[in-house]
Amino acid sequence: MNYPLVQEPLQETTFSQSFNLNYRAICNNLLSLTQSRSLPKGLALHAHIIKSGIQIIPLVSHHLINFYSKLQRPIDSTLVFDETLSKSSTTWSSVISSLSQNEQPILALQFFRQMLHNGVTPDDHIFPCATKACGILCDYRIGQSIHCFAFKIGFDSDVFVGSSLVDMYAKCRNIEIARKVFDQMPERNVVSWSGMIYGYAQIAEDEEALRLFKLALGEGLDVNDFTFSSVIRVCANSTLLELGKQIHGLCLKTSYDSSSFIGSALISLYSKCGLVEGAYRVFNEVPVRNLGMWNAMLIACAQHGHTEKVFGLFKEMEGIVMKPNFITFLCVLYACSHAGLVPEGKFYFDLMKKHGVEPGDQHYASLVDCLGRAGKLQEAVQVIEKMPMEPTESVWGALLTGCRIHKNTELAAYVADRVLELGPVSSGLHVLLSNAYAAAGRYEEAAKARKMLRDRGVKKETGLSWVEEGNKVHTFAAGDRSHSKSKEIYEKLDELGEHMEQAGYVADTNYVLQQVAGQEKSETIRYHSERLAIAFALITFPPERPIRIMKNLRVCGDCHNAIKIISKCTKRVIIVRDNNRFHRFEDGKCSCGDYW
Repeated sequence: MNYPLVQEPLQETTFSQSFNLNYRAICNNLLSLTQSRSLPKGLALHAHIIKSGIQIIPLVSHHLINFYSKLQRPIDSTLVFDETLSKSSTTWSSVISSLSQNEQPILALQFFRQMLHNGVTPDDHIFPCATKACGILCDYRIGQSIHCFAFKIGFDSDVFVGSSLVDMYAKCRNIEIARKVFDQMPERNVVSWSGMIYGYAQIAEDEEALRLFKLALGEGLDVNDFTFSSVIRVCANSTLLELGKQIHGLCLKTSYDSSSFIGSALISLYSKCGLVEGAYRVFNEVPVRNLGMWNAMLIACAQHGHTEKVFGLFKEMEGIVMKPNFITFLCVLYACSHAGLVPEGKFYFDLMKKHGVEPGDQHYASLVDCLGRAGKLQEAVQVIEKMPMEPTESVWGALLTGCRIHKNTELAAYVADRVLELGPVSSGLHVLLSNAYAAAGRYEEAAKARKMLRDRGVKKETGLSWVEEGNKVHTFAAGDRSHSKSKEIYEKLDELGEHMEQAGYVADTNYVLQQVAGQEKSETIRYHSERLAIAFALITFPPERPIRIMKNLRVCGDCHNAIKIISKCTKRVIIVRDNNRFHRFEDGKCSCGDYW
């Protein structure tokens, strides 16, 4: 008689235990599938969760949202969130994090606002997700509102919230506020240090970025891959190869060398410093490559004239279903443009839409550049006329470059009129206009273009070349005599001049665009900055060491011819990076094939 009464509570206990074990096992399985990035198995488990009815448990929903987030399916994360009946602060945190981590900042902020309307108070997990979204948008005004809210409810001194604010302000290029928050933090972690280093690197305050990195190491900070990648990019932008190599060694010691973030930074470092072989080695050694690494390798190959390798890498990406983005296509179009491959350029431009990438003004500029360099100027004009958006400065600049190369002064004048309609433009484009007029002998128009620069208080960028020796960077300007080895440098140039003349070199003074006498033109072009840097390297570097010269402006045609002859006379490999690409001079030839 009493048997059912005794048995019933036992059945309830068994069912409760079974239920708890079931959903905890499912949570563990979801964690495992998230780590392995196994979408098919995850979808199957999700179906089982729905059938068993345990999706109502907030912890299960949290793991599902996180699963779809890590597999870069943020919209699926929002669908799971919408179907969750009981939403805890963890559930809100999960979905906002999923959206901000997967480049959906506007949606992330919309969910953040919806959460506030539902009366949920943000915590030290939710605030950083919201500020990250502001950082992606580069909108510090919204970030300031979130900052004020965090201050009001007492989260401003929290290390996670404070670090996310530093990172947000730095990414929005508001370095003064970022530094103020950083200096006032009672406790700092790797995110706050990395955010400040990245912020200074982003605005080219390289010395301060490196100083902070040294301070962070001095305080025993356990730096992460984001910290290392930011510092490596500083070395890449400043072409500090030796320091970059040392940090690469530090990455190896701390086992961060396999990070795809560090991998892309190292590829950029070695490429920008003229060691494309080092970039290849890094690319091949990193086991899991993200899109950033593929894009970094594509631009490295394009800038070094390895055009076939660019096409090969793009095919590899398609083979492993690595979806290209707008940067990927910019890299490929750049390669086509600087190799004179017009049919290929058109092919990849048309291919963009098939991959779901809408061509932007930069892609149109690359296509116009490709056509213009190849002499197809009227076709380039037709492309501009059919653009779905107004032509930008970069588009007109690309066409003007084609006009200059092919000496089409009539079209250059037409482009000049269109440029003036844009209003204020960069100093570089004004100089391009001035040089185009001067090359055609129209010095009055050239003077007007330069006067416009002076009237606006804009100075033409000084042409500089630099070379790294040991831990020091030696910088030269045209006709510069301030270097401690100036006497030896000019003696070396005079010696080279004799050998070059014997090899048949004759200075092309058409590249001197000022109205000066013939002898003065020859003297002016003879002491361009890259030649001073090369002469310094010849008297300083051992014979077996390649000479790597960096320039901030385009190498002129006469210097290009001269360096080819210098490489043959001296039997040295000379690598010159100008603001367009790399030139590898060896035995009288250049890797660009005289097409740049």
